[in-house]
Amino acid sequence: MQFKMSGRHLDVTPAIREYCEQKTERLHRYWDRISAITAVIDQHDRNFEVEVLVDTDHTKPFVAKETGEDLYACIDSVVDKLERQLTDHKEKLRNRKHIA
Repeated sequence: MQFKMSGRHLDVTPAIREYCEQKTERLHRYWDRISAITAVIDQHDRNFEVEVLVDTDHTKPFVAKETGEDLYACIDSVVDKLERQLTDHKEKLRNRKHIA
């Protein structure tokens, strides 16, 4: 799995990179065909905007975005949103052959 991280109007410190990488590693529990994760952190005045794209095999990328004053809380919220998207997608695939 590839992990890419970039910052706009912000220098990405090793602590931020390590925290984001550690949180996004959990996504493999929900979908094992993740090929790449791209995180973009943008800072506007005092607000941070975190956007994470998860590229998987045979599907469109999953995207989650969060804006707030606390960067670490935004990262947590984005990972929670992606967990929900991945579990919903997995359930949809699992239940597509239901008995009529």
